[in-house]
Amino acid sequence: MKKYVIVGNGTAAVGAVEGIRSADKESEIVIVSEERHHVYCRPLISYYLEGKTDARRMKYRPDDFYDRNGCRVLYGVKAVKLDAENKSVLLDDGSQLKYDKLCAATGSSAFVPRFDGLDTVEEKHTFMTMDDMLGLEKAVRPDSRVLIVGAGLIGLKCAEGLAHRVAEITVCDLADRVLSSVLDGECAEVMQRHLEKNGIRFMLSDTAQSFEGKTALMKSGKTVGFDILVLAVGVRPNVSLVADAGGKCGKGITVDARSQTSLTDVYAAGDCAECMDISCGGVKVLAILPNAYMQGRCAGINMAGGEEEFDMAIPMNSVGFFGLHAMTAGSMFDESNGGEVYRERTGNGIKKLFSRDGRLTGFILIGDVDRAGIYTNMIRKRIPLSEVDYEDLKKIPNLFAFGKKYRDKILGGVV
Repeated sequence: MKKYVIVGNGTAAVGAVEGIRSADKESEIVIVSEERHHVYCRPLISYYLEGKTDARRMKYRPDDFYDRNGCRVLYGVKAVKLDAENKSVLLDDGSQLKYDKLCAATGSSAFVPRFDGLDTVEEKHTFMTMDDMLGLEKAVRPDSRVLIVGAGLIGLKCAEGLAHRVAEITVCDLADRVLSSVLDGECAEVMQRHLEKNGIRFMLSDTAQSFEGKTALMKSGKTVGFDILVLAVGVRPNVSLVADAGGKCGKGITVDARSQTSLTDVYAAGDCAECMDISCGGVKVLAILPNAYMQGRCAGINMAGGEEEFDMAIPMNSVGFFGLHAMTAGSMFDESNGGEVYRERTGNGIKKLFSRDGRLTGFILIGDVDRAGIYTNMIRKRIPLSEVDYEDLKKIPNLFAFGKKYRDKILGGVV
């Protein structure tokens, strides 16, 4: 009988548990959970603020998940030191856990820059966890003025969640556009106009430099008054547990295709770990839920003695703001870096398909995102455009464009 320890209690941890149990039904699994909550779906925290969901429906797995899978969960404790040589992990309550195989599924944490005067701000929050969400919900009032530093996915979902609960929301960012990590300028402008129509005010190419109580001094010299500050500047992978034990790390924990770290019998998965982005051939941290689960499952299978590789990772985001949906995936190669772009306006939205070297490498869809999974599948499986009717696929993603041989393989001939 083995003893498995999983550090973390999010999506990657669930993948690891289910991966282990697919190969080993009996051995002990211990989960170290710094948070005191049952595993939940983090992207839903903004919908909780909107009143569109509740704590029960936010659960990523049913209440009996841990019992059904023979897991012992240690809530409210943090793993502070990994001794890879002696196969033990020290917890912040002073106890030690021995393991045969360990998976670091430690996720990421909000990055909070050093702002002068930040200590003078009474109501300051991040927006990554359920506790962050509950703290913010407790603080807001109908007359609150909210300043959000960061116009990325986290900052904008926070803005949407609060829009109908407060008097005023201002979002600032050093970047010249919203969602700068996932949208190009043209697509970002479409989304920004929609957000502004729903009452969100933006200060782009500008950001807070210092604070004096309820006043932010901006880089431009302007001042912004607020009652509640939300810091959504970015996230950092939690690598210290493995790094301090001598494990190899880049921006995230370095793993091979089997999700194994450079330390013997130590694996890593999820937002804390790197992986190969097959859409561009580079190693990255791809902090998105589907990748976290798949990488975690891969780790779990291999921890239990199986043979699995995680080799289908691509950047991917699916998000909606005030009813306008956006989906992006892959890498955006345009004419400046050897690629080609198909562009189409679709009512109040836009479609862009990016290709290079005869393959679809990425896409941006705003508005109509139906059947976008067909494009995603083409990127993941690196299907040559010469083998499909790409002209047809540009207009409407459909399986008929793949031909009968491919449909027979995927669907057993039923289309």
